[in-house]
Amino acid sequence: MGAEDTTAKLAGQVTSRDPAVGLQAVVALRRLLEELERVHVDSARDQGWSWQSIASSLQVSRQSVHEKHATRRKATGKEE
Repeated sequence: MGAEDTTAKLAGQVTSRDPAVGLQAVVALRRLLEELERVHVDSARDQGWSWQSIASSLQVSRQSVHEKHATRRKATGKEE
């Protein structure tokens, strides 16, 4: 299943009148958003962005984005 198929499927699920289907879509969207954030934070840091620049782009505090991603990046050797 391609990205377009997945997006179309999720779009159909979030508008479902069945709460079980809609809530499953919410979980899938949360997972997708977390993965997208991880990918783009890693890309930004790899390109030399500061934690403050990333935080501003995400409209969160520098502390929150650093706490969320720095430890993970350190564990994978991407951050000192």
